[in-house]
Amino acid sequence: MGCDGRVSGLLRRNLQPTLTYWSVFFSFGLCIAFLGPTLLDLRCQTHSSLPQISWVFFSQQLCLLLGSALGGVFKRTLAQSLWALFTSTLAISLVFAVIPFCHDVKVLASVIALAGLAMGCIDTVANMQLVRIYQKDSAFFLQVLHFFVGFGALLSPLIADPFLSEANCFPANSTANATSRSHLFHASPVLGQHHAATQPWSNQTVPRLPPKDSTENHVSYAFWIMALINLPVPLAVLFLLSKERLLTCPQRKPLLLSADELALETRPAEKEDTSSLAPRFQSHPGQEDLFSCCQRTNFRGAPCSFFAIHITAALVLFMTDGMMGAYSAFVYSYAVEKPLSVGHKTAGYLPSLFWGFITLGRLISIPVSSRMRPATMVFINVVGVVVTFLLLLIFSYNIIFLFVGTASLGLFLSSTFPSMLAYTEDILQYKGCATTVLVTGAGIGEMVLQMLVGLIFQAQGSYSFLVCGVIFGCLAFIFYISLLFFHRIHPELSSVLTQDKPLGVENPESYQR
Repeated sequence: MGCDGRVSGLLRRNLQPTLTYWSVFFSFGLCIAFLGPTLLDLRCQTHSSLPQISWVFFSQQLCLLLGSALGGVFKRTLAQSLWALFTSTLAISLVFAVIPFCHDVKVLASVIALAGLAMGCIDTVANMQLVRIYQKDSAFFLQVLHFFVGFGALLSPLIADPFLSEANCFPANSTANATSRSHLFHASPVLGQHHAATQPWSNQTVPRLPPKDSTENHVSYAFWIMALINLPVPLAVLFLLSKERLLTCPQRKPLLLSADELALETRPAEKEDTSSLAPRFQSHPGQEDLFSCCQRTNFRGAPCSFFAIHITAALVLFMTDGMMGAYSAFVYSYAVEKPLSVGHKTAGYLPSLFWGFITLGRLISIPVSSRMRPATMVFINVVGVVVTFLLLLIFSYNIIFLFVGTASLGLFLSSTFPSMLAYTEDILQYKGCATTVLVTGAGIGEMVLQMLVGLIFQAQGSYSFLVCGVIFGCLAFIFYISLLFFHRIHPELSSVLTQDKPLGVENPESYQR
């Protein structure tokens, strides 16, 4: 009760910045999930194939990683952090507004890449600011941050759903291809493209015209609505800048140039020292900087198991986060294809259902994590993912089970990331680069597996989507068993790295990507 009173008191004193940082992650969530349900409409808009449109996912995830590194540049002062958040959230609204005017897949990929940079910057800066405010009490506030990410990801497919086109992008060709495909291997789309090249009458320029009028105009409204819904977020950041008297700072700078610079130099240094109740080994969110982490010479005498734990844990999240991104991106496309042939409007609810249960799972994991060890939670999650994909594969003709399986996957994948981070940090006693390596591995997994699934989906057909899920789930399980083995042989007390043990100020931050 005393702890709850202290946390509520901290929240009352920092209510406005806390609400602002939470709302910023709502923008992050909006950007995560909108591509999946609108994928086919964007294909029609850009006249692109599935492998081509998959580059859009790749560009978003690649720039998200770059944006996360870029966000570390703005960590020195509150003014830099808030201006970075204002620019990023405003850029997200602009991206939503511009997407309907992108008729070339390369232009679309470039615009989505800008959104990825903004998302990465938000991820680093807002997370770091919350940890600076609440420090050892930040776990609860970061869990709420997860909720806002999930809420934004839940909302964007619901906004898009009424505007999704029921018409097929290439009516004549797609029906012909659909009837000639087999259930397991759909090679005819690839063969059909070569065949079309030899027959001028079957050129795809004719079928492209109908979607341009019927699909593009409708889905444009969804993006413009999301741009308007997101617009209050940069305004909230601007209001916080005004309250902190950071809008007028440039006007005073010529009068007190040296004093201001001295104040800005000393103020972050003091905060870093207080937050570095943790020792110099992990003094400040250096975990978010992969380059500086890899430069550490303190690991020279570390045992092999120390590096194996980093690698295997990162590979687990490479698979699980990659599955999360790929499933969210392609479950809509899978549902509207044969053998299920779900209606476009109905299939549009699948990404929302997926992210809704991820959000629910994150809320459930808060009390569960206090009663269950992280290692046990990860084991249950990974096994649950494999079993769910196997059942989806067995009941691949059952539309109802597709919705049930989507909800189940959301639940099992929801707490895998924070549980794995907590487990790995416990093994390494907060002395390694676990957070940096695992966040990077998860981000690369989302980037690579989405691209890979898109290529396989186009070449082999919809059934391969579930086969990929089973394979990725089994690989995640194998890597997790390897992690358990390396944990068993790893020394309990690793004094070879540093003489001091951090207090775990960084640990709450590790719960948020």
